[in-house]
Amino acid sequence: MWCADGSDDGRWESRRTQAGQLAEAVESLVACWLTAAEETRPRLPARQLLALRTVRSRPELNLTALAEHLGVGLPTASRLCDRLEAAGLLERTVQPSNRREVQLVVTVYGQRLLTDVAERRVRRLASVFEAMTPAQRTALEHGLSGFHQAHTSSRGSEESADG
Repeated sequence: MWCADGSDDGRWESRRTQAGQLAEAVESLVACWLTAAEETRPRLPARQLLALRTVRSRPELNLTALAEHLGVGLPTASRLCDRLEAAGLLERTVQPSNRREVQLVVTVYGQRLLTDVAERRVRRLASVFEAMTPAQRTALEHGLSGFHQAHTSSRGSEESADG
């Protein structure tokens, strides 16, 4: 709580310490996450993997919508899809309802790659969880759930303030 004299009773410094500890833990998690993806063949950069996952989960996206979703320009998204298509992971087809629009489709090979990455990530995370106590696993689950809820609600309020 902020006091009238502008101090915060040491809470800000405590939050900074917690944030620093969380940042270290997240770096470990990200390293674990990325290593699992790097073990697959073909090895895809994180942005290409994200694009492939996005197309799989949102098959209604066209190239423009994918670019917007990824927060990149249309030429960047097009080059990204070129690479995925050249690797046999993605196909561009004509949209049946609008022949001027390109539809993005993950190939069977792309589906297998995404499944492989997901399985490798689960195995890596499970091996880390094995080294944790049940109480630590429960605390992590609750903490991540709370973080996700807080992040989602803060993003929603930022977006409504921007709009």
